[in-house]
Amino acid sequence: MLDGFDKMCKASVMTAHTFAVFCMGSTNAFLNLRLYSMWDRRPRALLALWVAFVVTSLGLFVSNVTTEIEIEAAGLVNLIVYFAGRLSVAFGLAFVVWGLHSIALARLVLNVEAVKAKAMTQAQSPILAAAAAKIVVDALPQLSVEQVYAGVDYGKKGADFTIALPRFRLPGKVDEVAKTVLSQFQPNDWIENVIHDKAFLHFTCRTTTLLRLVLTQVHDLTYNTASKQPEYGTNTLGKGKKMVIEYSSPNIAKAFHVGHLRSTIIGAFITNLYRACGWEVVGVNYLGDWGTQFGLIAVGFEKYGNEEALEQDAIKHLLEIYVKVNADAEKDPSVKAEAAKFFKRMEDGDESALVNWRKWRDLSIKKYAEEYKRLNVTFDEYIGESLVGREWMDKAVERLTALNLIEDHDGAKLVNLEKWKMGRAVLLKKDGSSIYLTRDIAGAVERYNKYKFDKHIYLISSQQDLHMAQFMKIIELMEFPWADRVQHVNYGLVLGMSTRKGTVVFLDQIIKEAASVMHEQMKKNEDKYNAVENPEYVSEEIGISAVKIQDMAAKRINNYTFNWDRMLSFEGDTGPYLQYAHVRLASIGRKNPELLPLPEPAAIDTSLLTEPSARDIIFLLGTYPDVVKTAIRTHEPSAVVTFAFRLSHAISSAWEAVIVKGEPDIEKARARLWMYICARDVLGAAMRLLSLRPLERM
Repeated sequence: MLDGFDKMCKASVMTAHTFAVFCMGSTNAFLNLRLYSMWDRRPRALLALWVAFVVTSLGLFVSNVTTEIEIEAAGLVNLIVYFAGRLSVAFGLAFVVWGLHSIALARLVLNVEAVKAKAMTQAQSPILAAAAAKIVVDALPQLSVEQVYAGVDYGKKGADFTIALPRFRLPGKVDEVAKTVLSQFQPNDWIENVIHDKAFLHFTCRTTTLLRLVLTQVHDLTYNTASKQPEYGTNTLGKGKKMVIEYSSPNIAKAFHVGHLRSTIIGAFITNLYRACGWEVVGVNYLGDWGTQFGLIAVGFEKYGNEEALEQDAIKHLLEIYVKVNADAEKDPSVKAEAAKFFKRMEDGDESALVNWRKWRDLSIKKYAEEYKRLNVTFDEYIGESLVGREWMDKAVERLTALNLIEDHDGAKLVNLEKWKMGRAVLLKKDGSSIYLTRDIAGAVERYNKYKFDKHIYLISSQQDLHMAQFMKIIELMEFPWADRVQHVNYGLVLGMSTRKGTVVFLDQIIKEAASVMHEQMKKNEDKYNAVENPEYVSEEIGISAVKIQDMAAKRINNYTFNWDRMLSFEGDTGPYLQYAHVRLASIGRKNPELLPLPEPAAIDTSLLTEPSARDIIFLLGTYPDVVKTAIRTHEPSAVVTFAFRLSHAISSAWEAVIVKGEPDIEKARARLWMYICARDVLGAAMRLLSLRPLERM
């Protein structure tokens, strides 16, 4: 028989085992209830839970001890201790059951693991949309949650979510399929109503759940992340993958025209978008720094060049020379012949021919970098056609020759793509000089060997669709295993781009004119103007926002007409309007200092947000993660721009009715302030994705 000490030890071990089970069950219960908004999370309830936890653990220990010591006398005290301990055991086990039940309920309703596996790869994915999908899957088990979730759309017929049943191609009539879903639907903590309308099912979320869930997710994934960076709207779709994107790519010694500007704006967005989705991104600016035009510039520089003007603004001076020497070449054909000879010396590596070219290139990159900084655009690498090694071009031609893809035509080498209705693609001129296509092929091979990319995006105008089609077909015919990882993302033209005095040539002219107009607008409100610390900086940022948003508001493939009056307006869907919406949201905290700092989210009563306009704002906030996912599938900045405008309009609609300043109920004022702060955080995230710098005052 064990002595008393050994029995105490054995009792302690038994207690520890049960204690662990209880801990796991009750903690999981708490976490699940907190996550899925099944509990109002008042501090008293949390305190009561942990008091019960401590009492139960002590009861378990006493009960196990008294059992092991074998009570011989049925003394009243011993009986009380014994039964109190056993009662605590029962109490603890009840908590375990409660915890396990809440886990089972959450997983039953949401099928969380299945959704996380494919359709919901981020913690903040719209759980409510998944709940709608799960309702359909419960009634139609031949479908998967991921499959239905992918078909969830937003906001049809006044509902929160809509699912089009025909997309699943199920046997039987659509009406019968819909009736099957409706017959099995039971309102739950997430979805309170489902309506059948022709081929669609419309789902309405339970408002109390929606408000609490979305605002908590926005808050936690903005301020409580492991990375210490805002993460709401981000995901891990591209984790472990590398993407190279080539964009902007202006030509040295030529004007930074609107086509390059559009490539720069959209390219910066795509770069930010992929990073937000977990990809490692390498942004490449592939400069047009090679070609026969540099032979012309070299010839012209000897006649028209000025070192002082070159140092002051290399791009402008080289363009002036280029225009003049082209005029000379029109009159005298020998100028072009001399230029061609000079460029051939450059290709052959003649140092005397390269020394000035390097200087022009370096000064031009320095000037471009200044302009990109103003646009809030950065590149990981500045390269150019000149840096594509001759050996890579030779290897490309050798590979094509070995595959019997090269044809000779009057001394030039070309690839016949007429079978694919792409004509004949020239690779080498008669004199052996390379052209764009040759350098693009060699550059892609060199780039893959350097980066081992999982995807390579070329953001190039639709004017170059044939060139890019030829390029991608040739690397496919060259049997590179990575050929299918290359993608051409194109965009349309900007029409009617001019200042009020004439044609715009340089990017800084566009920015200066936009900033000037914005500065004059700001001066009209003297009080607000005086409150802005740096009005020149702010006016430039508003002007840049105007240029960018007018560009990205249209579908990228569409041509659009540049309109100064519409672009610079504070009314309607413009860049200044977005900045104004963000400034209003940023000001609400400054105007209500007595409410700050806000209590922890658990102590804010979101049920007080009863106004329909408040619900509209919060529902939009909940859609943002899906907006990001849609944008990365389509490479459309307009999807994010549209979201930002919808959110800004919803905020404007709520502004007068859902007030904070002057609200007598302090709890209601806090709930409203929290909502507006979350709206500011999400609007700011969308603006940063668009490479805008959100302003605090204007």
